[in-house]
Amino acid sequence: MSPVLDTLLLIGTHSIHTHRFLAGIAPHCRQVVLISNGEPGPEWCPPNLCEVVQVDFGLRAWRTARRIRQVIAQYQPQLVHVHQANSVAWHARRALKGSALPMVLSCWGSDVLLLPKRSPLHHWMVRGNLRAARLLTADSQVLLQQAQKVAGQTVAGQWLLFGLPELPSPPLDLASRPKRMLSCRLHKPLYRVDAILRAVAVLQQHGHWQDWQLEVAASGPDTPALQALARELGLGGSVLFTGFMPHAELLQAYARSRLFVSVPESDSTPVSLLEAMAYGCLPVLSDLPANREWVEDGQQGFLCRDVKQLTDDLWRAMQWCEQQPERWQQQMLANHQRIRETAWFPQNMAQCAALYQRILEGRA
Repeated sequence: MSPVLDTLLLIGTHSIHTHRFLAGIAPHCRQVVLISNGEPGPEWCPPNLCEVVQVDFGLRAWRTARRIRQVIAQYQPQLVHVHQANSVAWHARRALKGSALPMVLSCWGSDVLLLPKRSPLHHWMVRGNLRAARLLTADSQVLLQQAQKVAGQTVAGQWLLFGLPELPSPPLDLASRPKRMLSCRLHKPLYRVDAILRAVAVLQQHGHWQDWQLEVAASGPDTPALQALARELGLGGSVLFTGFMPHAELLQAYARSRLFVSVPESDSTPVSLLEAMAYGCLPVLSDLPANREWVEDGQQGFLCRDVKQLTDDLWRAMQWCEQQPERWQQQMLANHQRIRETAWFPQNMAQCAALYQRILEGRA
């Protein structure tokens, strides 16, 4: 393929999402420069990655904007793509002040949904970041709408789902899977993994948990407290903490699970949901606007309107798997097909490159 850009400057945190985007967009550029607060692993470094410049994205790191300007002067990029409308974008827009260099800003979720609510200062920062962008992208319509609301003025926006780099075969013979549900969100208060443990404990008390097991993957600052809670609730072997695992192993965890449960307080479109749907897991999710773009309660999965009622929603999903296997199989195939049509990473990166082209041509 012919590169759309000569040089792209990508700015984002040391995150698997930034690294995936780097690897995916690189084929559409002659060369890429990454500014981050960490070094991506070799599996994420494309051959045309010129340099990784490490900086501090903290709000007090006043020298970061100057370092970004130095990188711009050295490599002369045609476009800057910034990931997250938080302090990352704040440093980038200070570096670009007075420049005609276009900035694309990808919103990730909490940077727009939660951060502006933290204080008037945070709201001011995020609003300025959004207004400084030539184009905003987001992986859900509700996130785009909220970004426009925080910006307080119309900023060009585009729904852009990064998606999955590889798609599995359609999920077949789901009834042969073990009776297992998977939680793989980070162990932080936002994701309410403790509520999942408490819901499972109630199911167990009511005799509804026979032969079922909860796999709690991932990790985070709350991991010790969650493990202690599982012991306190007497869950024993009913819960298996598998920790943070390589991505290939996580995909195997989806493939061996019947249910995927994720009940954060706030969210956009998580990659974990797309992966779960692709691998045939019936999702049980928080009733959030972004989740409603993918799941209608009782159809593609189940929506939990009140985390205190999570036990009931898990029980509904468990019964569906056990009592309506044909309907379950049919719906999971439909979920897989939707992911294939809308969330294939290479296809969506080509769409992103087309957005770059429109910007360079003055059409966006």
